[in-house]
Amino acid sequence: MRFLRKRTTNNRKGRVIDMARGNDIGKKMHHKFSFGMAGVYAVLIAWALTTIYPLFWILMNSFKNKKLIRSDSFSLPVGETFTLDNYKTAFDRVNILGAYRNSLVISLSVAAAVILLAGLASYALVRYDFKLKGLLSSMVVAGMMFPAFATIIPVIRMMNVIGLANTNQIPKSLLAVILPQIAGNLSFAIVVLRGYIGGLPVELEEAAYMEGCNIFQLFFKVVMPLCKPSFATVGIFSFLWSYNDLFTQSFFLKTKPEYSVTVLLSLLTSQEGTNYGLMASSVSLIVFPLLIVYLFLQKYIVKGLTAGAVKG
Repeated sequence: MRFLRKRTTNNRKGRVIDMARGNDIGKKMHHKFSFGMAGVYAVLIAWALTTIYPLFWILMNSFKNKKLIRSDSFSLPVGETFTLDNYKTAFDRVNILGAYRNSLVISLSVAAAVILLAGLASYALVRYDFKLKGLLSSMVVAGMMFPAFATIIPVIRMMNVIGLANTNQIPKSLLAVILPQIAGNLSFAIVVLRGYIGGLPVELEEAAYMEGCNIFQLFFKVVMPLCKPSFATVGIFSFLWSYNDLFTQSFFLKTKPEYSVTVLLSLLTSQEGTNYGLMASSVSLIVFPLLIVYLFLQKYIVKGLTAGAVKG
Protein backbone atom coordinates (compact mmCIF):
# COMPACT_ATOMS: atom_id res chain seq x y z
CA MET A 1 0.00 0.00 0.00
CA ARG A 2 2.84 2.38 0.85
CA PHE A 3 4.47 1.54 -2.46
CA LEU A 4 1.22 2.31 -4.31
CA ARG A 5 0.81 5.59 -2.39
CA LYS A 6 4.38 6.63 -3.21
CA ARG A 7 3.84 5.65 -6.81
CA THR A 8 0.58 7.62 -6.99
CA THR A 9 2.23 10.62 -5.35
CA ASN A 10 5.12 10.44 -7.79
CA ASN A 11 2.69 10.22 -10.71
CA ARG A 12 0.86 13.29 -9.47
CA LYS A 13 4.12 15.19 -9.06
CA GLY A 14 5.14 14.11 -12.56
CA ARG A 15 1.86 15.35 -13.98
CA VAL A 16 2.23 18.68 -12.19
CA ILE A 17 5.77 19.05 -13.52
CA ASP A 18 4.65 18.12 -17.04
CA MET A 19 1.79 20.62 -16.85
CA ALA A 20 4.18 23.32 -15.65
CA ARG A 21 6.58 22.52 -18.48
CA GLY A 22 3.68 22.56 -20.90
CA ASN A 23 2.60 25.97 -19.68
CA ASP A 24 6.15 27.31 -20.07
CA ILE A 25 6.35 25.90 -23.60
CA GLY A 26 2.91 27.35 -24.36
CA LYS A 27 3.99 30.79 -23.15
CA LYS A 28 7.15 30.63 -25.24
CA MET A 29 5.14 29.53 -28.29
CA HIS A 30 2.66 32.31 -27.60
CA HIS A 31 5.46 34.87 -27.56
CA LYS A 32 6.93 33.46 -30.77
CA PHE A 33 3.48 33.40 -32.36
CA SER A 34 2.92 37.02 -31.37
CA PHE A 35 6.20 38.13 -32.95
CA GLY A 36 5.37 36.13 -36.05
CA MET A 37 1.92 37.69 -36.30
CA ALA A 38 3.45 41.13 -35.87
CA GLY A 39 5.61 40.47 -38.91
CA VAL A 40 2.60 39.23 -40.86
CA TYR A 41 0.61 42.34 -39.94
CA ALA A 42 3.54 44.56 -40.96
CA VAL A 43 3.68 42.90 -44.38
CA LEU A 44 -0.10 43.18 -44.81
CA ILE A 45 -0.05 46.86 -43.85
CA ALA A 46 2.74 47.54 -46.34
CA TRP A 47 0.79 45.67 -49.02
CA ALA A 48 -2.36 47.63 -48.21
CA LEU A 49 -0.54 50.96 -48.46
CA THR A 50 0.90 50.10 -51.88
CA THR A 51 -2.12 48.30 -53.34
CA ILE A 52 -5.39 49.22 -51.65
CA TYR A 53 -4.68 52.87 -50.95
CA PRO A 54 -4.15 53.81 -54.65
CA LEU A 55 -7.61 52.40 -55.38
CA PHE A 56 -9.06 54.40 -52.50
CA TRP A 57 -7.20 57.50 -53.80
CA ILE A 58 -8.78 57.05 -57.26
CA LEU A 59 -12.27 56.62 -55.80
CA MET A 60 -11.79 59.62 -53.49
CA ASN A 61 -10.60 61.93 -56.27
CA SER A 62 -13.38 60.87 -58.62
CA PHE A 63 -15.72 62.99 -56.45
CA LYS A 64 -13.57 66.14 -56.61
CA ASN A 65 -13.04 68.91 -59.14
CA LYS A 66 -9.96 68.53 -61.34
CA LYS A 67 -8.49 71.82 -60.04
CA LEU A 68 -8.81 70.63 -56.44
CA ILE A 69 -7.15 67.34 -57.37
CA ARG A 70 -4.09 69.21 -58.61
CA SER A 71 -3.82 71.39 -55.51
CA ASP A 72 -4.89 68.91 -52.81
CA SER A 73 -5.33 65.34 -54.02
CA PHE A 74 -5.17 63.73 -50.55
CA SER A 75 -8.10 65.52 -48.89
CA LEU A 76 -11.47 63.83 -48.46
CA PRO A 77 -14.33 65.01 -50.70
CA VAL A 78 -16.67 66.40 -48.05
CA GLY A 79 -19.00 69.36 -48.04
CA GLU A 80 -18.59 71.76 -50.95
CA THR A 81 -15.70 69.79 -52.44
CA PHE A 82 -17.94 66.77 -53.12
CA THR A 83 -19.26 66.65 -56.71
CA LEU A 84 -20.69 64.15 -59.20
CA ASP A 85 -19.75 66.19 -62.27
CA ASN A 86 -16.96 63.79 -63.23
CA TYR A 87 -19.39 60.87 -63.43
CA LYS A 88 -21.90 62.94 -65.41
CA THR A 89 -19.15 63.86 -67.87
CA ALA A 90 -18.05 60.23 -68.12
CA PHE A 91 -21.55 59.06 -69.08
CA ASP A 92 -22.09 61.97 -71.49
CA ARG A 93 -18.74 61.96 -73.32
CA VAL A 94 -17.22 58.51 -72.92
CA ASN A 95 -20.15 56.08 -73.51
CA ILE A 96 -19.33 53.88 -70.54
CA LEU A 97 -22.53 51.84 -70.88
CA GLY A 98 -21.78 50.86 -74.48
CA ALA A 99 -18.26 49.81 -73.52
CA TYR A 100 -19.66 47.76 -70.62
CA ARG A 101 -22.04 46.00 -72.98
CA ASN A 102 -19.27 45.07 -75.41
CA SER A 103 -16.94 43.90 -72.65
CA LEU A 104 -19.63 41.75 -71.05
CA VAL A 105 -20.59 40.17 -74.39
CA ILE A 106 -16.95 39.33 -75.10
CA SER A 107 -16.05 38.11 -71.61
CA LEU A 108 -19.20 36.05 -71.00
CA SER A 109 -18.93 34.41 -74.42
CA VAL A 110 -15.28 33.55 -73.83
CA ALA A 111 -15.97 32.15 -70.34
CA ALA A 112 -18.90 29.99 -71.53
CA ALA A 113 -17.01 28.63 -74.54
CA VAL A 114 -13.87 27.88 -72.51
CA ILE A 115 -15.86 26.03 -69.84
CA LEU A 116 -17.58 23.84 -72.45
CA LEU A 117 -14.62 23.13 -74.74
CA ALA A 118 -12.01 22.74 -72.02
CA GLY A 119 -14.34 20.50 -70.01
CA LEU A 120 -14.96 18.14 -72.93
CA ALA A 121 -11.26 18.09 -73.87
CA SER A 122 -10.18 17.42 -70.27
CA TYR A 123 -12.68 14.60 -69.89
CA ALA A 124 -11.47 12.96 -73.10
CA LEU A 125 -7.80 13.26 -72.11
CA VAL A 126 -8.45 11.79 -68.66
CA ARG A 127 -10.89 8.96 -69.38
CA TYR A 128 -9.98 7.76 -72.88
CA ASP A 129 -6.89 6.22 -74.45
CA PHE A 130 -6.24 7.04 -78.10
CA LYS A 131 -3.38 7.66 -80.47
CA LEU A 132 -1.39 10.87 -80.05
CA LYS A 133 -2.86 11.41 -76.58
CA GLY A 134 0.60 12.14 -75.16
CA LEU A 135 1.36 14.57 -77.99
CA LEU A 136 -1.92 16.42 -77.45
CA SER A 137 -1.24 16.68 -73.72
CA SER A 138 2.22 18.12 -74.43
CA MET A 139 0.74 20.60 -76.90
CA VAL A 140 -1.77 21.75 -74.28
CA VAL A 141 1.02 22.53 -71.81
CA ALA A 142 3.13 24.13 -74.55
CA GLY A 143 0.20 26.40 -75.42
CA MET A 144 0.61 28.14 -72.06
CA MET A 145 4.16 29.20 -72.96
CA PHE A 146 3.33 31.39 -75.97
CA PRO A 147 2.44 35.03 -75.19
CA ALA A 148 -0.35 36.75 -77.09
CA PHE A 149 1.95 39.10 -79.01
CA ALA A 150 3.82 36.10 -80.49
CA THR A 151 0.72 34.96 -82.38
CA ILE A 152 -1.06 38.24 -83.11
CA ILE A 153 0.11 38.54 -86.75
CA PRO A 154 -1.25 35.15 -87.89
CA VAL A 155 -4.41 35.81 -85.85
CA ILE A 156 -4.99 39.10 -87.69
CA ARG A 157 -4.41 37.36 -91.03
CA MET A 158 -6.90 34.63 -90.12
CA MET A 159 -9.55 37.15 -89.06
CA ASN A 160 -9.08 39.04 -92.34
CA VAL A 161 -9.39 35.85 -94.38
CA ILE A 162 -12.66 34.78 -92.74
CA GLY A 163 -14.03 38.32 -92.97
CA LEU A 164 -14.26 39.33 -89.31
CA ALA A 165 -11.64 42.10 -89.11
CA ASN A 166 -12.01 45.70 -90.32
CA THR A 167 -15.72 45.34 -91.12
CA ASN A 168 -17.05 48.19 -88.90
CA GLN A 169 -19.80 45.77 -87.84
CA ILE A 170 -20.08 45.29 -84.09
CA PRO A 171 -21.01 41.56 -84.04
CA LYS A 172 -18.16 40.61 -86.38
CA SER A 173 -15.64 42.79 -84.56
CA LEU A 174 -16.60 41.30 -81.20
CA LEU A 175 -16.35 37.79 -82.67
CA ALA A 176 -12.87 38.63 -83.99
CA VAL A 177 -11.87 39.24 -80.35
CA ILE A 178 -13.78 36.30 -78.86
CA LEU A 179 -12.21 33.56 -81.00
CA PRO A 180 -8.53 34.32 -80.19
CA GLN A 181 -9.34 34.78 -76.52
CA ILE A 182 -11.04 31.39 -76.38
CA ALA A 183 -7.98 29.77 -77.91
CA GLY A 184 -5.68 31.64 -75.52
CA ASN A 185 -7.55 30.47 -72.40
CA LEU A 186 -8.05 26.81 -73.33
CA SER A 187 -4.62 25.54 -72.25
CA PHE A 188 -4.88 26.86 -68.70
CA ALA A 189 -8.46 25.64 -68.40
CA ILE A 190 -7.61 22.12 -69.58
CA VAL A 191 -4.69 21.84 -67.14
CA VAL A 192 -6.89 22.90 -64.19
CA LEU A 193 -9.84 20.67 -65.11
CA ARG A 194 -7.71 17.59 -65.84
CA GLY A 195 -6.38 17.59 -62.30
CA TYR A 196 -9.87 17.62 -60.79
CA ILE A 197 -11.59 15.22 -63.21
CA GLY A 198 -8.72 12.76 -62.77
CA GLY A 199 -9.44 12.64 -59.03
CA LEU A 200 -13.09 11.65 -59.45
CA PRO A 201 -13.94 7.98 -58.79
CA VAL A 202 -14.63 6.28 -62.10
CA GLU A 203 -17.21 4.03 -60.40
CA LEU A 204 -19.72 6.89 -60.45
CA GLU A 205 -19.50 7.13 -64.21
CA GLU A 206 -19.68 3.35 -64.59
CA ALA A 207 -22.85 3.28 -62.51
CA ALA A 208 -24.41 6.03 -64.62
CA TYR A 209 -23.37 4.21 -67.80
CA MET A 210 -25.05 1.03 -66.56
CA GLU A 211 -28.23 3.08 -66.04
CA GLY A 212 -28.22 4.02 -69.73
CA CYS A 213 -26.39 7.36 -69.85
CA ASN A 214 -24.42 8.16 -72.98
CA ILE A 215 -21.10 10.03 -73.10
CA PHE A 216 -22.60 13.52 -73.11
CA GLN A 217 -25.07 12.68 -70.35
CA LEU A 218 -22.19 11.36 -68.25
CA PHE A 219 -20.31 14.62 -68.73
CA PHE A 220 -23.18 17.07 -68.17
CA LYS A 221 -25.09 15.18 -65.46
CA VAL A 222 -22.29 13.48 -63.50
CA VAL A 223 -18.91 15.09 -64.13
CA MET A 224 -19.87 18.77 -64.32
CA PRO A 225 -21.95 18.83 -61.10
CA LEU A 226 -19.10 17.15 -59.22
CA CYS A 227 -16.54 19.59 -60.66
CA LYS A 228 -18.43 22.82 -59.99
CA PRO A 229 -15.55 24.51 -58.06
CA SER A 230 -13.04 23.91 -60.86
CA PHE A 231 -15.45 24.92 -63.59
CA ALA A 232 -16.28 28.07 -61.62
CA THR A 233 -12.57 28.87 -61.30
CA VAL A 234 -11.97 28.36 -65.01
CA GLY A 235 -14.97 30.52 -65.88
CA ILE A 236 -13.98 33.35 -63.51
CA PHE A 237 -10.36 33.47 -64.68
CA SER A 238 -11.37 33.33 -68.34
CA PHE A 239 -13.83 36.16 -67.75
CA LEU A 240 -11.26 38.32 -65.95
CA TRP A 241 -8.51 37.72 -68.49
CA SER A 242 -10.86 38.49 -71.35
CA TYR A 243 -12.20 41.59 -69.60
CA ASN A 244 -8.71 42.96 -68.96
CA ASP A 245 -7.19 42.04 -72.33
CA LEU A 246 -6.23 45.29 -74.04
CA PHE A 247 -3.70 43.84 -76.48
CA THR A 248 -6.05 41.72 -78.61
CA GLN A 249 -8.99 44.11 -78.36
CA SER A 250 -6.97 47.11 -79.55
CA PHE A 251 -6.38 45.42 -82.93
CA PHE A 252 -10.03 44.62 -83.73
CA LEU A 253 -12.16 47.22 -81.88
CA LYS A 254 -11.38 50.43 -83.75
CA THR A 255 -14.60 52.46 -83.80
CA LYS A 256 -16.41 54.06 -80.87
CA PRO A 257 -19.48 51.75 -80.96
CA GLU A 258 -17.10 48.75 -80.78
CA TYR A 259 -14.95 49.95 -77.86
CA SER A 260 -14.62 47.80 -74.76
CA VAL A 261 -13.82 49.23 -71.33
CA THR A 262 -10.08 48.52 -71.64
CA VAL A 263 -9.83 50.17 -75.08
CA LEU A 264 -11.93 53.08 -73.87
CA LEU A 265 -9.73 53.58 -70.81
CA SER A 266 -6.59 53.47 -72.94
CA LEU A 267 -7.92 56.12 -75.31
CA LEU A 268 -9.16 58.21 -72.41
CA THR A 269 -5.69 58.18 -70.86
CA SER A 270 -4.14 59.47 -74.07
CA GLN A 271 -6.82 62.07 -74.83
CA GLU A 272 -7.76 63.30 -71.35
CA GLY A 273 -4.45 62.84 -69.59
CA THR A 274 -4.72 66.14 -67.69
CA ASN A 275 -8.38 65.79 -66.67
CA TYR A 276 -7.70 63.75 -63.55
CA GLY A 277 -11.27 63.94 -62.29
CA LEU A 278 -12.67 62.39 -65.48
CA MET A 279 -9.96 59.74 -65.51
CA ALA A 280 -10.57 58.87 -61.85
CA SER A 281 -14.32 58.52 -62.38
CA SER A 282 -13.84 56.39 -65.51
CA VAL A 283 -11.35 54.11 -63.77
CA SER A 284 -13.75 53.76 -60.83
CA LEU A 285 -16.63 52.81 -63.11
CA ILE A 286 -14.49 50.24 -64.89
CA VAL A 287 -12.45 48.70 -62.07
CA PHE A 288 -14.61 48.69 -58.95
CA PRO A 289 -17.55 46.63 -60.30
CA LEU A 290 -15.01 43.97 -61.25
CA LEU A 291 -13.46 44.06 -57.78
CA ILE A 292 -16.89 43.64 -56.17
CA VAL A 293 -17.62 40.62 -58.35
CA TYR A 294 -14.24 39.13 -57.46
CA LEU A 295 -14.82 39.62 -53.73
CA PHE A 296 -18.09 37.69 -53.92
CA LEU A 297 -16.59 34.87 -56.02
CA GLN A 298 -13.16 34.53 -54.39
CA LYS A 299 -14.18 31.46 -52.36
CA TYR A 300 -14.97 29.61 -55.58
CA ILE A 301 -11.60 30.61 -57.04
CA VAL A 302 -9.66 29.30 -54.03
CA LYS A 303 -11.73 26.13 -53.83
CA GLY A 304 -11.33 25.44 -57.53
CA LEU A 305 -7.56 25.94 -57.53
CA THR A 306 -6.99 23.72 -54.50
CA ALA A 307 -9.56 21.05 -55.41
CA GLY A 308 -8.01 17.88 -56.65
CA ALA A 309 -4.58 18.83 -55.30
CA VAL A 310 -4.82 16.26 -52.49
CA LYS A 311 -5.95 12.76 -53.29
CA GLY A 312 -6.79 9.89 -51.01
